[in-house]
Amino acid sequence: MSSNKNKTVLVAGGAGYIGTHTAVELINAGYNVVIADNLSNSDLSAVKGVEQIVGRPVPFVQVDCCDIDALRREVFARYAFDSVIHFAAYKAVGESVAEPLKYFRNNLDSLLCVLSLMKEFDVPNIVFSSSATVYGQPETLPATEQTPRQRANSPYGLTKQMSEDIIQDTVAAIPFLKAIALRYFNPIGAHPSALIGELPKGVPANLVPFITQTAAGIRKELSVFGDDYDTPDGSCLRDYIDVVDLARAHVVAVDRMVQGRSTERYEIFNIGTGKPVSVLELVRLFEQVNGVPVPHKIAPRRPGDVEKIWASTDLANSELGWRAERDLGDTLRAAWAWEKHIRGL
Repeated sequence: MSSNKNKTVLVAGGAGYIGTHTAVELINAGYNVVIADNLSNSDLSAVKGVEQIVGRPVPFVQVDCCDIDALRREVFARYAFDSVIHFAAYKAVGESVAEPLKYFRNNLDSLLCVLSLMKEFDVPNIVFSSSATVYGQPETLPATEQTPRQRANSPYGLTKQMSEDIIQDTVAAIPFLKAIALRYFNPIGAHPSALIGELPKGVPANLVPFITQTAAGIRKELSVFGDDYDTPDGSCLRDYIDVVDLARAHVVAVDRMVQGRSTERYEIFNIGTGKPVSVLELVRLFEQVNGVPVPHKIAPRRPGDVEKIWASTDLANSELGWRAERDLGDTLRAAWAWEKHIRGL
């Protein structure tokens, strides 16, 4: 614990879903944390939730990570960082298909600004929030870190591929820089305290918030996009990872770089469970563990969706010493507890 005591991590985009959970796990592991976020897709209440869980104030700067001057002045010039975690990106696949320029501008600009300031202020370590979307639809499953990246199925996925390439080239050019890209599969759930969780603005783009909002009566019914895929029940297969397990992976990645245990200056790890679960299975399990119905209908396939993908997590297990621990039923209970908390149910 004590070795992390004076280490400070910038969590860029840290008021969002994964950022808040990661901030909690970093603080619990002894790190100091500064959260920077423009609140375009998050809420200050999420930062308050982090403070409630850890029992102390957490420095927060409202700033757009695409505004390099503001980021320099308000964040990098005011705090000394050992590491940065980059979450400052839009993440809805469907929206990215409709608005590609919005995604290219935000997701790439925010990364370029952060990397430029890391170079300027000699900050040596970055963890990048990447995604299984970089694999497209892999020819063989499970996807390993060596699985060739296919043409991404969406502009969102393309921004993750491009960001990985930008980081790899930047690390090659800056001798003091190290990076770890974590390729997430499908993060779901909420903190067991029900004080933080996924807080989508408007209509949820992700499956579990749509399930919980439907169960809470906010949405009339859930649309399951496609039941004619080449999968056991015809619905898409995914690898659903508990958000707290995912948050712990970021702490382990920061530890690895801070403690000088990286074997390469740029490393990639899959973060998932390695167990495929279909959309319909997830809906049924949610109903079963929470004892609430989720009205749903089958809708046409959605552009940008991959038929099936799940992770090989062998490398993360052996090299990072990380593995997914939370039970899927517990994850879905936590998601429902969070929904009830924010709705006052």
